[in-house]
Amino acid sequence: MPFDLPPMTRALLIANIAVYLLQMFAGQILVVHFALWPLGPDQVAGFAADGTPVMVGFRAWQLLTYAFMHGGLPHLFFNMLALFMFGGQIERLFGERNFLVYYFVCVVMAAVAQLAVVHWFTGGYYPTLGASGGIFGLLLAFGMMYPQARIISLYMPIPLPAWIVVIGYMALELFLGVTGTQAGVAHFAHLGGALGGFVLIQYWRGRLPIKPKRILMR
Repeated sequence: MPFDLPPMTRALLIANIAVYLLQMFAGQILVVHFALWPLGPDQVAGFAADGTPVMVGFRAWQLLTYAFMHGGLPHLFFNMLALFMFGGQIERLFGERNFLVYYFVCVVMAAVAQLAVVHWFTGGYYPTLGASGGIFGLLLAFGMMYPQARIISLYMPIPLPAWIVVIGYMALELFLGVTGTQAGVAHFAHLGGALGGFVLIQYWRGRLPIKPKRILMR
């Protein structure tokens, strides 16, 4: 795992940390406008000092902006640790432009999955924030591109092939999401990010009906 991060991975790390620091100073105003809120009519989240109601609701830009915000220091730390671990490797393989395309496709697909699950299944009206959708996309890409690389996961502190770790993480996320065991975590957003990454890699490999101009030879 090289320490000399390529430019886009480094920029994403800096941007996430900077936004988190801004959250600390700005309070909930960033969450009101830039976290991912459920589909449907706006709702009253509270009242300003002058008594004006503070309205929250879904806006199109939230499909991207939510991924630069975090709910606390541990949330930020583990996401940035994973970005540091996997982002550089994937950026060097894909190139800067394709890396950004890949990352943000995963972020958007994670948001779409979360919106769909909340709207049609779980209900509730609460914001979603965090880079985890993009991070799970990077984890998926690492497992597909470097299946035999050894990873020590948080749940199994022994070196395992990347493909086993990835499948294990995805299965765990599906189980936790279906059973609702770990409340407050957007498990289906994680899976949505990984699914978006899988489809895009398959497209780049030329394995979908629509073919890319340049095939990813790996």
